[in-house]
Amino acid sequence: MISHSPTAGRTSRNPSAPVTYTLLIVCCLAFVAGPAAGLNPAYGSGDALIAAQRTYFHRWGVVPVELFQGTARAALTPATALFVHGSWVHLLGNMLFLYVFGVMTEERMGRTQFALFYLGCGYLALLGYAAANSASGQSLVGASGAISAVLGAFLYLFPAARVTSLLPFLFFLPVRLPAWVVLPFWAALQWLAAGRADQGPGVAYLAHLVGFALGFCYAWVRFGRATRVKTAPAPASEGENQP
Repeated sequence: MISHSPTAGRTSRNPSAPVTYTLLIVCCLAFVAGPAAGLNPAYGSGDALIAAQRTYFHRWGVVPVELFQGTARAALTPATALFVHGSWVHLLGNMLFLYVFGVMTEERMGRTQFALFYLGCGYLALLGYAAANSASGQSLVGASGAISAVLGAFLYLFPAARVTSLLPFLFFLPVRLPAWVVLPFWAALQWLAAGRADQGPGVAYLAHLVGFALGFCYAWVRFGRATRVKTAPAPASEGENQP
């Protein structure tokens, strides 16, 4: 099992990833301001808070049965859902993955391309899930589809970058493995979980798989073999902070 705390080296000594940091901030602010955080007294407490959460998720999340009705509002929800999360664990797990893998991927792609890549793949990942569950009336929220696309692109661009993982069969001891080992293993877990998942968007494993495939294919087509990093990034010189 892959932990939610992987790490990888950066490609430059002075990383600049404003899009990644902006996405992190926007997602965190949206969560804190919404009812799922439980911090805004305007949403009440108890049953009132639960009702507010359902209404909020339905408004900003993807509701598959409504998405294909042709309304402009519903067509926007695969984009708005990328900035909505259902719990603190959901938010923090996604943001950690985005930070670890997004910085290097953005540096390689460039700011504008990375922003369009993130939003486009995230939209298509949620759209793909909705198409496969078109009769569902439950709302789907979260940036997992977009972040899975980042993981897919990272795998192609930095296959030898080291990623720290916690594996249950090693008593959850941290081990550092190359991305070409860790990320396909993560994708395989999503595939197995998707095959056993109940119908409903509690955890959208299919969106993870769609996003991952889109991200890998995009990096493959867009960058080709010439820009692929076949070895792990060089360590920073002595005295510099390591990620």
